[in-house]
Amino acid sequence: MKIYDQNLTGTSAAETGRTQESQNLSRAGTVKSPTAGAVDGSSDRVEFSSTLSRLSRTLATFESSRANRVQSLAVEYQSGNYRPDSAATSRSLVAEAMSAGPD
Repeated sequence: MKIYDQNLTGTSAAETGRTQESQNLSRAGTVKSPTAGAVDGSSDRVEFSSTLSRLSRTLATFESSRANRVQSLAVEYQSGNYRPDSAATSRSLVAEAMSAGPD
C-alpha cells in the first residue's frame, strides 16, 4: 500500500473531509481528496497494490465461471441428462471429512 501525504504539518482541510473521502473511494482503489488542488497545495492519495486488483478480477471471473457451471448443471438436471459420478462424489466426501480433522 502506498500512501502519499504531502501535508504532514498538522490538521488541514483535507482531514476535515475524511468522511467524504471514504465515501468517494473508487473501485480502482484510490481516494482523491475533495481539497486536491486547494490553496495550500495539499493532496492525499491512497493506492492499493496491483495484487489486490488482480485478486478482485480473479474472484469476479471465478464467480462468473461458477454461475455458468451451475446453470449448465441445472439445464442437464432438468432435461434428465445429469448423471453424477457416485464414486467420485463419495471419494470427495470422505477426503473432505478426513482433512477436516477432529473438532
